[in-house]
Amino acid sequence: MGLRRNSGKPGLLSAAEQRVSLRFIGVDPGLASTGWGIIESSRGKLKYIAHGSIETGKEEKRGERLLHIYKAFMKVLKTYQPARAAVENLYFGKNTSSAMAVAEARGVLLLALAGQGLPVLELTPNASKQGVTGVAKADKNQIKEMVRFLLGLPENPEPDHAADALAAAICAANHSTLSGQEVS
Repeated sequence: MGLRRNSGKPGLLSAAEQRVSLRFIGVDPGLASTGWGIIESSRGKLKYIAHGSIETGKEEKRGERLLHIYKAFMKVLKTYQPARAAVENLYFGKNTSSAMAVAEARGVLLLALAGQGLPVLELTPNASKQGVTGVAKADKNQIKEMVRFLLGLPENPEPDHAADALAAAICAANHSTLSGQEVS
């Protein structure tokens, strides 16, 4: 199962696809909170559609939490029907103890996207930050402010994970090749 070929080059948008509006979903994976953001891109213009987060409780067993993420994410996919996706890769600065749980949540999200046949652009958090702010080490407030500006929102998006997801969606919309390769 590979990415559809247009103009003889894998992953490039065809001229017809560039003329129509495409819907993108960005995802910032997490076990406690998974952020998602939906935008549309048409002729280089970005339009905000929706954003939110999927929350799970620490009191739930891990399998139940992963199932909740999967079911809630599938509802988002069915409701908004994106054509492309961008998912942040894992980043663990000082807290490596949660790496396995977040990796499992990310796996569930990638499974849902693959099940819908969506091409996925995988981004490092720094690539997503740089793609939106121009600075790889941008802080949360800088990301939120640029997402607000780029999408014409009246206020900064909340929560943080949803703002990061919108940033990933913006990067995917601005990225001409969705080849499934990591952008660093």
